Amino acid sequence: MPKPILYIAITNHGFGHATRAASVAAEIQKQCPEILLILVTTAPRSLLEAYIPGDFIHRPRGLDVGIVQSDSLTMDKPATLEKLRDIRANQRSLIASEVSFIQQNRVGLVLADIPPLAAPIAKAAGIPCWMMGNFGWDFIYRDWGGEFNEIADWIGECFRPCDRLFRLPFHEPMSGFAQITDTGLTGVDPRFDLEELRSKFSLSHTPKEKIALMTFGGLGLHKIPYENVRQFPDWTFLCFDLSAPDLPNLLKIDDRFYRPVDFMPLSGLLISKPGYSTFSEACRLDLPIVTLTREGFAEAPVLLDSLQDHAFHQIISPAEFLGAIGIFCGGPCKHRDRLKSSQKMVIRRSHGPRSSICERIDALPLTLGVWAEILDSSTLN
Repeated sequence: MPKPILYIAITNHGFGHATRAASVAAEIQKQCPEILLILVTTAPRSLLEAYIPGDFIHRPRGLDVGIVQSDSLTMDKPATLEKLRDIRANQRSLIASEVSFIQQNRVGLVLADIPPLAAPIAKAAGIPCWMMGNFGWDFIYRDWGGEFNEIADWIGECFRPCDRLFRLPFHEPMSGFAQITDTGLTGVDPRFDLEELRSKFSLSHTPKEKIALMTFGGLGLHKIPYENVRQFPDWTFLCFDLSAPDLPNLLKIDDRFYRPVDFMPLSGLLISKPGYSTFSEACRLDLPIVTLTREGFAEAPVLLDSLQDHAFHQIISPAEFLGAIGIFCGGPCKHRDRLKSSQKMVIRRSHGPRSSICERIDALPLTLGVWAEILDSSTLN
């Protein structure tokens, strides 16, 4: 009997979509090892391998553009619009190419995070399309107005054939989807022994509350004021920027071997920009978050509003961050409310015969659970 095959289409924007889709793929692989995974993304295979321990097929195809950016906060709208128009103009050939691949490989289900063309591709191939996400690209582009309104309308039409949406936390309404199931946080668990990490990186004598983890996504951030860490010699700052200067209390982590989540249990503070995947992993591990604001990106206010409800947090502007990296060192983060229910990500599968890949994954809306119990405390301690 041939293996069931799952085609996972990932939006071509940064690395956050790739890591959260890969974390779900890893759990599917763990619970349903008979499923063959095909990951369709321009994200590097090495990034996917950091999250998926088993075998998978990597199909490097870009089904959308997301946003053209020079770093994690700087957006190029004209270049984004040009690429979107190019994809729209060539959508027929792109859809035909993927349909041919899907049919030749006998794919049984498309799971997308969350390129709009995935749904028309699945419809043309005659198989179901499930999507997951906390926002749709129509929501992002419509906020920009002008010529992007027509693009947003087109994307809304692309989403229409989707059979099921798994709506993640920190979400916009996503009301254009007909069938919506709310889920819990996605993410992977740290994979290294904490004492080994402390020893290897000389952190054994550094209190957790004096370790700050800095991560700004796959695109990084220009002009990080690394020199300012000198002002806080009793703190150790961790970063994944190997081009950062050599400073006595700045530890550079080689991300070819480690992921930010691996260092979260060692850290007392996360410094980041608005991003679902980073926020989700930090919340799963109960790590306080200091985040920059992000202007002109409609997802950011949604993320920050949710963060203020459900995590220890401090929100600062990029100007404040660039001016004084220590603005948040030593002070309490703001209070967060206790969430009412808890479960970590668990894929539940049925027993007995299953006739399709949809049944084998066994209702992905049950996979992600709801939030982890949060301690009712108002300080970092």
